[in-house]
Amino acid sequence: MEMKQLDFTKSYIERCDKETENTLAEEKTEFLEGSIQYLKEHKGEFIYLEAPDFEELGVEAVSLELDDVFGTYSVLLGLKLKKKYQATIKSYFLKVLQENKSGISLIFNQGDGLWDINFGLNHAEDFHEDITIREAYSLIYSIVYHVVKAVEKE
Repeated sequence: MEMKQLDFTKSYIERCDKETENTLAEEKTEFLEGSIQYLKEHKGEFIYLEAPDFEELGVEAVSLELDDVFGTYSVLLGLKLKKKYQATIKSYFLKVLQENKSGISLIFNQGDGLWDINFGLNHAEDFHEDITIREAYSLIYSIVYHVVKAVEKE
């Protein structure tokens, strides 16, 4: 599997209410061209995205929101990798998040065989607040891609 330019044209995108998780609106791909600061202006919302490129990595969907307490951009996703890869997964995330241990939560969900991963995108090296939502999702993809590659090397 090679790192590629992401194609969001076949993506499913929703804006959702953080309290109820209800869909507020389905969005077109053009929504991704807006600034990530959209989430600062709409603190009660999160963005839910399903994309074939993420599915190839074993990720069904990725949610992006602004953390109410810390004011950081939080990523939530499920990653289909075996439990035995915990050390590799954690090690890579710590490296990419600049050793910020408070910026990541990894929990293996035995029921569905997925790693429930929550991390602060602000801690990623290439993050800055002037990026678009598309660029944020591309950064998330890059991080997950390299985690999967690290596991494949084992």
